[in-house]
Amino acid sequence: MQANPAAVIFLALLVAVGLVATQGVAIVESGTVGVVRHFGAVQDLLVQPGLQFKVPVMTDIVAMDTRVKKVVAEATASSKDLQIVTSKIALNYRIDATKANLIFEKLGPQYPETIVEPALQESIKATTSKYTAEELITRRAEVAQEMEDDLIARLLSKDLIPTDLSIIDFEFSAEFNQAIEQKQVAQQAALRARNDLDKVRIEAEQAQAEAEGKAQAELARARAEAEAQQMLRATLTPEVLQLRFIERWDGRLPVYSGGEGTMPMPMMPLPAASPSR
Repeated sequence: MQANPAAVIFLALLVAVGLVATQGVAIVESGTVGVVRHFGAVQDLLVQPGLQFKVPVMTDIVAMDTRVKKVVAEATASSKDLQIVTSKIALNYRIDATKANLIFEKLGPQYPETIVEPALQESIKATTSKYTAEELITRRAEVAQEMEDDLIARLLSKDLIPTDLSIIDFEFSAEFNQAIEQKQVAQQAALRARNDLDKVRIEAEQAQAEAEGKAQAELARARAEAEAQQMLRATLTPEVLQLRFIERWDGRLPVYSGGEGTMPMPMMPLPAASPSR
C-alpha cells in the first residue's frame, strides 16, 4: 500500500511546526540577559528579555541573571596580634551585563560558588591579618572598606562587580573575650578614680579661689580705709577742728577745778579773719 504523498507532506509540516513551537522560541525573563550558543559555541550576540526566536537544535539561549546577588561567607584567620578570629561577611555583587557571554564562557554558570565565595574568604583572611583583634572591633568601618576594596580588585578582572560589603560578626576565643572584659572593668575603675581626683581638685581650686577672693576683698577694704584716713588727716586743719567743736558745742562752757575754785575752760581762739580785698 503506497503512502499518500499529501498525508506525508502534512505530517512533515506538522512535525516541523511542532518542532518550531517547542524548540524555535525562547523566553528571556526580566532581570536576565540571553547568551546565544550555536552548536554549543558561545556567540558574541546577547539577547534582551522577551520572546526570542532561534533555530531548533542548532541554537540555544542561556539566561544569565543580571540582578544583584548576595553571598555570605565565613572564614577563620589570625589577626595581626595572632588572635584567632572567625569573621562572617555578606557581599552584594552583580555581573557586568554587557559581558555576560564572556562570563558564561570563561567562568561558567556556577561562578558564585567557584569564584565569588573563594575570593570573599581570601579577602577576609588577607584583611584580618592587617589588624589586631581589638582594631577589628574599634575600626570596623575601616576594615569593611578595605575588604570591599580588596574584593573589587579581585573580581573586576572577572567582570564581576561588588556593590556592597557588610561585616555581620566577629567571633573571638573565650580567652580573648575574657581579657577584653577585664580590660573594660579596669578602664571603668580608672575612669572613676580619675573622676574622683578631678572632683577633689576642682573643690580644692574652688576653695582656694574663694579664700583668695575673701583676701582680696579684705585687702581692698583695708586699702580703702587707709586711704580714707590719709585723706582725713590731710583735711583736719586747726580751723576745721575748731569749726567741728563749735558745731557740736551746746553753749555751755566747760569748767575745771583749781586751787581757787571752779573756773570755765577757755575756748580755743578763733583764727584771725583774713583781710578783705
